[in-house]
Amino acid sequence: MVARLRVLMVEDQDDLRELIGSALRDYGVAVITAADGVAAQALIESDEEFDVVFTDVRMPNGVCGVALAESIRETRPHARVILTSGFAPAQLPQLPPGVAFLPKPYRLKQLFAILSAVAAGEE
Repeated sequence: MVARLRVLMVEDQDDLRELIGSALRDYGVAVITAADGVAAQALIESDEEFDVVFTDVRMPNGVCGVALAESIRETRPHARVILTSGFAPAQLPQLPPGVAFLPKPYRLKQLFAILSAVAAGEE
């Protein structure tokens, strides 16, 4: 079921964005990538379709993952959000309701487990 998902992945680290994006594509997931929150916000406001937004919490250029999650909740309530960070949740701003959190460093199987839950409607 994960292969049917369309994912917007937002990650400011080029190597990590390419590695994770490639791994998701290898499993048949349709992936759109953005290097920061500004680029992601433009995609959110466009006609681009996606089911899940997987984003880092802290990013450059003034739009963080929490702000993206709040925007998505207002404009695309059907889309699910997964936030990731190297910081513990207690060190981050309060996460919006219904947002999944994946601590860094994570393993691909952890990401796929969350995506599987989203695809099954359990997340």
